[in-house]
Amino acid sequence: MNTFKIILIYGLILKISGVCGQSVGTLTDDGAWCWFSDPRAIFAGGSENRSIFTGWVTQNGDIEVAILDLQSGGIEKKVIYPELQVDDHNNPAFVELPDHRILAQYTWHGGTNGVIQNVMESPPEISSFGDPYVFKPKTDQLIEEYQRETYTYANPMILSAENNKLYSFGRWIGYKPNMITSTDNGQTWSDPKVVITSPELDTNNRPYVKYFSDGISRIHLVFTDGHPAVEPTNSVYYCYYEDGAFWRVNGEKICDIENLPFHPEDATVVYRATEESGRSWVFDIAADDNKNPVILYTRYPRVKEHDYYYTRFDGNSWHHHRILYSGPWFPEDVHGQRQRELNYSGGLTLDPNNPAVIYFSHVIDGTFEISRGETPDYGKTWGITPVTRDSQFDNVRPFVPRYQNSDDPNAVLWMQNHSYIHYTDYQSSIRYAIFPK
Repeated sequence: MNTFKIILIYGLILKISGVCGQSVGTLTDDGAWCWFSDPRAIFAGGSENRSIFTGWVTQNGDIEVAILDLQSGGIEKKVIYPELQVDDHNNPAFVELPDHRILAQYTWHGGTNGVIQNVMESPPEISSFGDPYVFKPKTDQLIEEYQRETYTYANPMILSAENNKLYSFGRWIGYKPNMITSTDNGQTWSDPKVVITSPELDTNNRPYVKYFSDGISRIHLVFTDGHPAVEPTNSVYYCYYEDGAFWRVNGEKICDIENLPFHPEDATVVYRATEESGRSWVFDIAADDNKNPVILYTRYPRVKEHDYYYTRFDGNSWHHHRILYSGPWFPEDVHGQRQRELNYSGGLTLDPNNPAVIYFSHVIDGTFEISRGETPDYGKTWGITPVTRDSQFDNVRPFVPRYQNSDDPNAVLWMQNHSYIHYTDYQSSIRYAIFPK
């Protein structure tokens, strides 16, 4: 039976309605992921065999990929790199190549081992994922200039307007966001470019970036000064890549690729953090029908206060709307031990096909639950539909698969924690919900 009630939270009217028509299932009982290697799930395949491709890191560090068949509901899985590293930062991210092959890319968390990729040669046969190929995006000149070689995260994407050129971004040389490209479907990659760096080189400073590609010509970036546990204030910035250059939100050029890197202040300031308003962290970005960015981020005005914000650019200015207080961090506190991840919010994600829709994790009766939000007025008010309720375990880090076709159903995936102490100490599963259109 559907229920309906209105809750007044900090001046925002949230309309809460019951779960309706969704199909919920489990992709794996052993899997975890972070939110800085994306897309961690995509819709892919021809019109006759549409599927969701996704992947995760198991408790013993295996990198595992999975296919959810949208017609039969069947699930197939394959380990593509056994015992890589017990660390949820290492989840694979995916891009569909023009011939429908699937490229998966991932890394270790830190270290100098490099970037890894596997290619599914005969989709949708998951058994056709090939052996892992490891490469190191570096040059001696870049390492000499930026003084640190390390590889964490991979964010692959494709731009059809550039003859299906592949782009991939990660935190690599200099401990900074790097970019590489490929014109042969990932068989070879260009030398890396450092994209963003601090004005004075600081190899302990690491901007965190979320990327969103329209798949055609533009890649949107939203990023912070660094880690919110490190930076005294941690602001949010925006830019986009298009046609060989990086641009501010108003269309002013920052620089061409050849003149990279740029500094955070060269981009557009989205949110200027202060001690009073709180340092921030970024969670997702998409674009509306006018190519204007829509951003989800958190503010931390106090240690245990994690506030979710929905921000959009209307063509002239930014509009920030606080969604709600989500609860504190979700990693479990262990008696006698310092909590190491004070800024691990439950997380939130946009529906890229309709950025008026979000999915978010927040505390209800002591447990993190997933809700769907939809705004009719650009973030001022929200209609809220439960996705999970009365759960035994925390539900966190939701993600909407990218590259949805008009005939694909709506879907959201998330991580459910039987236990989560740290990103190297977890017992998690990956759940999903399918919604009829």
